[in-house]
Amino acid sequence: GSARPGWFGRFRRHPRITTGVRVGTTVLAGAFVLGAILVPDRLDRFSFQTFLRLPVEAVYLSVILLALPSKARRIAAVVTGTLLGLSTVLKCLDMGFYQTLARPFDLVFDWVLLTDAADWVKDSFGHTGEVLAVIGVIVLLVAVLVLSALAMVRLANVLDRHRPAAVSTTLVLGTVWITCFSLGVQFAGIPFATKGYSQFLANRVQYVRDGLGDADVFKKQLAVDAYANTPSDQLLTGLRGKDVLFTFIESYGRVAIDDPAMAPEIDATLNEGNARLKSAGFAAQSGWLRSPVTGAGSWLAHSTFLSGLWINNQQRYRTLTTGDHATLTSYFQKTGAWRTVGIVPGVRKAWPEGKYFGLDHIYDSTHLGYYGPYFSWTPVPDQFSLEAFQKLEHGKKNRDPIMAEIILASSHNPWSPIAHIIDWKDLGNGRIFYKIKKEGTNPTEVWKSAKSVRTEYRKAIQYSLDSLTQWMQRYGDDNTVLVFLGDHQPVPTVTAGSTSRDVPVTIVARDPKVLDRVSGWGWTDGLKPAGNAPEWAMNQFRDRFLKAFGPQS
Repeated sequence: GSARPGWFGRFRRHPRITTGVRVGTTVLAGAFVLGAILVPDRLDRFSFQTFLRLPVEAVYLSVILLALPSKARRIAAVVTGTLLGLSTVLKCLDMGFYQTLARPFDLVFDWVLLTDAADWVKDSFGHTGEVLAVIGVIVLLVAVLVLSALAMVRLANVLDRHRPAAVSTTLVLGTVWITCFSLGVQFAGIPFATKGYSQFLANRVQYVRDGLGDADVFKKQLAVDAYANTPSDQLLTGLRGKDVLFTFIESYGRVAIDDPAMAPEIDATLNEGNARLKSAGFAAQSGWLRSPVTGAGSWLAHSTFLSGLWINNQQRYRTLTTGDHATLTSYFQKTGAWRTVGIVPGVRKAWPEGKYFGLDHIYDSTHLGYYGPYFSWTPVPDQFSLEAFQKLEHGKKNRDPIMAEIILASSHNPWSPIAHIIDWKDLGNGRIFYKIKKEGTNPTEVWKSAKSVRTEYRKAIQYSLDSLTQWMQRYGDDNTVLVFLGDHQPVPTVTAGSTSRDVPVTIVARDPKVLDRVSGWGWTDGLKPAGNAPEWAMNQFRDRFLKAFGPQS
């Protein structure tokens, strides 16, 4: 017979091609659906054997589609296909979060972090890189949802056209699944019969339920404060007249000290810093704190350390910072014996939470006198931030004692390029760092290799530690008390499978009476905590510190 005109007419003249396209489309649709069901939500669980399994969800889908009438079947195919696409997107988000934060994406709390991720891409790869990344993500999202729905509709139509064979095949696959699951059949250590997708969905539902109920749990915790009614003249009496500096080193985690690939260089830096401080008359003691986050989320760790509450998600952070629960820094302010300041070079826009933390004055990246370049995400190099603090606050004559919260950001991901120590007299307004940045590494090249990422991370931590100990040697005196710690472990690319969330914490002082008050903590002498040094949850530090330096100590 005569063929239809146009492209379809020419196509129909070749029935073998038509049959091949139909079969190929069906195979691709089936592979897409099975792949979406079987794909893990963690990159470290990818393997060829992962996709050679029989998911019970595929059997259930076949039963449902075969049981429904024509119209309902098409509607069910579109709905289940779209839901399958959404779960695939969620798995992709999990992959990214596991790689960055060592945990899955939280459907209740983590949406705000997507904006932070876009900002990080912009700071690391420029505005063009951010735009391209956002467009790419949107295109992929739409493509996954559309392809998933179309694939499910295609399979539903095939099942309907070949109903007898489909029913028989479904019964056989169901029997095979039950048998293999009951016998625990495995290939290369991976169970052949799986219900992992159902477990994945059940876990996500439970996470959402836990997240929605977390607000009530946190409100009860928020109401408890052992020092809320303590008179101001009985707070921090053991530190009166001292300058107290709480300094956070970005991503300074236990891996920097324990990992064999980094330990020799970090040990050398800590030993040199310890010798440097000893030469200036200082002593130090160190321990471990367990951070509520890993990979990122510094502000959650900072608020946990200062508030004495476990702040592990954005909802808790917002509830905390819009309330009146006192922090360690606000207790210093409450006494009236200290001027409280914040050195926060990572802040580049309005930061209303600063008032909550009890800071009389805040110096962000635009108020430190820095006119040099950004180092990827880092707006101001650590050495310059510390020198700016000296000029703006610590070095002033006839001033009140200072309590400062200082955030050192040079060791922030992506650790490329990195500044290096220069003569403090040459810092000027920071323009010297243009040359230093030009000599540094390219983050795009660094992140092609896990080994190079770990190397640059180690160098960044060394730079931050050197900046801090040199500043202390140069400007510290009998009345200077330094508490410095890491906020969280770095991303899994650096931790290389470690599940520890420990970060080092150190107290440095020249006055022996200061360290005498914490002698009962069992910490290690020096800047490096011993492997068996006490490990506290980070939220325990506030009350222990207030007790140690209060009149009851």
